[in-house]
Amino acid sequence: MEMPEYAKFVAAVAEAGGQPEKAYAALEALTKALVGVKLFTIMTSDTTDKLSERTYSNMPDVYPVSGTKPYNETHWSEITLNQKKTFVANTIEEIAEVFDDHELIKSLGCESVINVPIIVDGEVIGTLNCLHDRGFYTEEKVRAAEALKLPGAVCMLLHEKKRKGSEA
Repeated sequence: MEMPEYAKFVAAVAEAGGQPEKAYAALEALTKALVGVKLFTIMTSDTTDKLSERTYSNMPDVYPVSGTKPYNETHWSEITLNQKKTFVANTIEEIAEVFDDHELIKSLGCESVINVPIIVDGEVIGTLNCLHDRGFYTEEKVRAAEALKLPGAVCMLLHEKKRKGSEA
């Protein structure tokens, strides 16, 4: 993958201090370049306790980084967390079937979503959540999003390292 955003992501990960925030911002730029995104968030996933935590948001005023919350058990969790596949909904009606905040999503001008599972050691440890205009996430864009899994895993591992460091 030869693109400036990928090189910038690698450089951001290597940079000391300010992690994982620097890597998150670089991942957002990479995501914009590869698949396109209006609203971008990163969530951890604890499939044992069925909890998630938003660790990054490019719209913190409406989707702040916050504590943990339970995730809804719907066909979204079956696809994303159990089957470990990217979830795609290209209409606000499809989004409303799985996300209670669909009205807020629509108010932000977003009517499609892909949730890319981040898998490490066989376990989904988080998701990259990309939202955009109605019908935006074509098959081609969903395939391109596969390239975000490794950078996403790096970000999740940086988050875990920071969390463990703050517990010490």
